[in-house]
Formats: sequence, structure tokens, C-alpha cells
Amino acid sequence: MAQKYRIYINEKVILLTESEPSHVESYERLDVETFDLRIIYTWILANPKKLFYVPCTNAKLFLKSVIKNITLIEAAGGLVMNTAGDYLFIYRNDKWDLPKGKIEKDEKVKEAAVREVEEECGIKVSKLNEKICKTYHVYISRGEVVLKKTHWFAMDSKGKDKLKPQKEEGITDVRWFKKEHIEPIVENTFPSIMDVLHKEKLVTNKLMPLRG
Repeated sequence: MAQKYRIYINEKVILLTESEPSHVESYERLDVETFDLRIIYTWILANPKKLFYVPCTNAKLFLKSVIKNITLIEAAGGLVMNTAGDYLFIYRNDKWDLPKGKIEKDEKVKEAAVREVEEECGIKVSKLNEKICKTYHVYISRGEVVLKKTHWFAMDSKGKDKLKPQKEEGITDVRWFKKEHIEPIVENTFPSIMDVLHKEKLVTNKLMPLRG
């Protein structure tokens, strides 16, 4: 099966793929030989197109080469479900999001994921489950183009803790949503968060042109 990876820049997606994407007419093709995130970042933001793809013979190896040539920040977070079957979301920067944060030095990925969820939401994680996926997005930090790689895990919570948004991290709300009532999330979240929700089958047939 052909491999593919998505790198997000705001609402835009760069698809690294071993096969031509579906809805290819919606994509702009990028040259694999000259691809450099630091150079094309501003160009992508200014481009009216939202979808781009890089055809490569080995998407995994190409992603590794991309990571090698840019400053990488690793983060971890989680999709938390309580005993009632509700899912936990945070509100930050005028968007619904999932709790996550930077992995500290000498900290294990799983430990960071649980710590960040607990700190940002004021809950206690009762069980860490399987890894859901990894997402990648590019942004400017201190004037430098950086790539953030986020490790996402499924988690359980007893759901008895009083939710407390970590305001110093810019979080203004923390809320439980029932699976059938997450339309506000879908309508106002980041494409990378949609990837996590797709993997966990909380949403289907949303943003289909982005699926590649």
C-alpha cells in the first residue's frame, strides 16, 4: 500500500505521497528535488491554493530527509474519553483543539502526553491506551520556520475531576463532548486534529479532498 504523510501549514496541507492523490485537480504539484520547507513556507501561505503534493518513491524516507533539514519540535497529547463515552476538547486561539504540549528533555513520549493532558485540562488520566497517530505542522517560532511532530494517544478518564483550563497556556475552555455532538469541533478546528478524529472514527467523510 502506498504511503503518504501530511504536513500542515495553517489550513493548508502538503501531501507527501507515493501515488497520485485523489482529487488531484485540486492540488498543486511541488518538485521533490528542490523541496525545502524553510524556503517554501512563505510561498505556501501566499498561494491561493490550499492543497499541495510532493510525489516521491519512498514517502517515509523523504519525510525523514525533510525533518533532517529543519528544526524539529516534538510534542505529545491525547484524545480522552470518560466513563460516559464523552470526549475532551480544549478551546485555544479561537479554535477547538486537543490537549498537547512539548516533550521535555529526557521525558518519555507517553509520559509527556499524559502530563500535558492533565496540566492543560485539570483532570486525572486513569489509563493510557494505544497510540493513534502522528501529525506534522509547520509554523514560525522566534523568527524561525519549525516543524512540530505531535504524538497522539487514546486515553481514559474517570471523568469525576472538575475541568480546569490552563489559562497560562492560552486555554479558555475545556469541555466534554458526546460523539454525536462534535459538530462545533469539526466546524472550527485544525486539519491535524481532524486527522486524529478520523483515525478514531469520530468523524467520517469530512474534508474529503484532504484525505489524499
